[in-house]
Amino acid sequence: MAHQEPPFTIGVEEEYLLVDRDSLELARAPNEMMQDCLAELGDQVSPEFLQCQIEIGTKVCEGVGEAREDLKHLRAGVSKHAAKYNLAPIAASCHPFADWKDQHHVDKDRYNDLRRDLAGVVRRMLICGMHVHVGLPTPDTRIDVMNQLSYFLPHLLALSSSSPFWQGEDTGLASYRLSVFDNLPRTGLPPHLSSWSEYERSVQALVDIGVIEDSSKIWWDLRPSARFPTLEARICDVQPRLEHTLSLAALIQALTRMLWRLKQQNQRWRTYDNFLISENRWRAQRYGTTAGLIDFGLGEITPFDQLLDEMFELTAEDAEALGSTAEIEAAREILTQGTSSERQRAVYVNSLQAEKPVNEALKDVVRHLIEEYHADL
Repeated sequence: MAHQEPPFTIGVEEEYLLVDRDSLELARAPNEMMQDCLAELGDQVSPEFLQCQIEIGTKVCEGVGEAREDLKHLRAGVSKHAAKYNLAPIAASCHPFADWKDQHHVDKDRYNDLRRDLAGVVRRMLICGMHVHVGLPTPDTRIDVMNQLSYFLPHLLALSSSSPFWQGEDTGLASYRLSVFDNLPRTGLPPHLSSWSEYERSVQALVDIGVIEDSSKIWWDLRPSARFPTLEARICDVQPRLEHTLSLAALIQALTRMLWRLKQQNQRWRTYDNFLISENRWRAQRYGTTAGLIDFGLGEITPFDQLLDEMFELTAEDAEALGSTAEIEAAREILTQGTSSERQRAVYVNSLQAEKPVNEALKDVVRHLIEEYHADL
């Protein structure tokens, strides 16, 4: 008897930084601006840990087309209300030249508790990410798919990389965000778990000791959501371009369906030890899409364009069923145009070659990020 197909609904959460339109430095979100956003966007918008951040989340969407309309509405709403206060949002995982020591967290119980519990580590959290939820109602299916989908997390990180700069310096990394986030506890690749009950026992052990209140304090790259019947991919840097967000969300959704489909055929994706996947995770963090990832089946480093073609082939049937073929194939544009990290570096280098000082070249990067945020609205 065939199992009923899960809904594979998607939801996308994005975190943005707010910058002053004149100085291009980070700026605190005024209370009045947050009230304006709440009045128009309701509970789909909220403050984040730092005062210069704002978070949005789509509704539960049947597919990527519905997610596009909701994200466009949310991004446009944040931009409109920020403009009243001479602010602009940027959707990059690190601000090119801001200093984390100059930022302050929002005065809410949740964030005060984080500051107390995580001390100096959480103060450096001047980073933004994007999370993609895919609807999988059966708990054991969420664990089974999580064990297999972990293999593709480095691929998704590489495509999404948008944080090459930190405190005014080119870090040499495509995703410096991960270097900051990995300092927190309970982060990184998820462990291989045998069942939902094993996951619950592990979480409950920490809850019973009083280390965490619930599973929302587990920040793996991929996790069962603490609030929804979804698998939540958290590996990606946030995307300056709306269409690139949608390509990544569609790819995550299609990979999830592909792995579920294999299970219906008594097949599965081979699972590898986290030691090996971590090597690809590092390669993605360091090089983005420019140096390839290890194909452990072939036992060699494979160029990223070839890996992307293979993912397209693997998920072609699923993309068609989900109505997301165009969005997934549009991921090729990320390769041809360069990831956000590559595009930011290109702006920076061009400005330096035009004999602009370093601080002005970094401001040009922020101007570029403002433009990209608004390009698809």
